[in-house]
Amino acid sequence: MGTVYGYARVSTREQNEVRQIIALKGVKVTEENIYIDKQSGQNFERPNYQRMVKRLKKDDVVFIKSIDRLGRNYEEVLEQWRILTKDKGVDIVVLDMPLLDTRREKNLLGTFIADLVLQLLSFMADSERTNIRSRQQEGIEAAKQRGVQFGRPAKPLPENFAQVYRRWMAKEISAEEAAKVCNLTTATFYRRARMQRGGES
Repeated sequence: MGTVYGYARVSTREQNEVRQIIALKGVKVTEENIYIDKQSGQNFERPNYQRMVKRLKKDDVVFIKSIDRLGRNYEEVLEQWRILTKDKGVDIVVLDMPLLDTRREKNLLGTFIADLVLQLLSFMADSERTNIRSRQQEGIEAAKQRGVQFGRPAKPLPENFAQVYRRWMAKEISAEEAAKVCNLTTATFYRRARMQRGGES
């Protein structure tokens, strides 16, 4: 067996990686071989992860506490798993999921099981992302039906808007002139004028 490494990740600087470090030290990963990133798991552009990968050689072993510490984007996790295990010849051990231990069976069945588990995790993650987006959209639609307004609240109309609006409607002044008098952009004046017309109808 080659050198043993550990990788830990938390999403923000406020989160604590201590539990991950304890788990990694529990499997005899030395402190100098533990790499920690404090940023999102959406991609692998993480400085300490990249430093670790550059050091990895054939037959080295990388321990991680759970698969989501490696990454949250499972398409990229699958790609990194392939790069590490197949291109670099490194073993990966996921401590809270014993099936994801590439040291166990160096045969077709062992590889198949690990790949199958990863594909299943990828499917579950994609499904959960889809469900979250669907629930968010349903929540937004329900809130809109209750009259909840989204986005920034509209700025109050200038005090002279009603008077200027009437002059513009009577074609006494142009929209550009009306906007200037109200200290609005022309586009904003048109939008507020449409809202005013809607309120009058």
